[in-house]
Amino acid sequence: MIDIEKLTFDEKGLLPAIVQEENGQVLMLAYMNKESLAKTIETKTTWFWSRSRQELWNKGATSGNMQQVKDIYYDCDGDTLLVIVHQQGSGACHTGTYSCFSGRNLLPKDKELAVVEQ
Repeated sequence: MIDIEKLTFDEKGLLPAIVQEENGQVLMLAYMNKESLAKTIETKTTWFWSRSRQELWNKGATSGNMQQVKDIYYDCDGDTLLVIVHQQGSGACHTGTYSCFSGRNLLPKDKELAVVEQ
């Protein structure tokens, strides 16, 4: 159980929450406030605070792509959460991809590996 007193919420009362599939794949980043964190702990499904809509939302409640919470960690500063989940359905991203980071690489992929001879 997370001791909420160990957490440092920002000036808007929010914490970034990195959501990671139990297999290690990073799925998404969203924000939690104390209420959404409490609901996440209580229901074992992810709840977030929508900064655009200014309301709580239960991930997958409308799409069916629910996230079953397996564990929650906080970082060394207590200002970021890592939520380990079992992703149900087709994916975590609202665009329909498995991860919000799928196929979005800023660095070009090298076609060949450099080999340095010694």
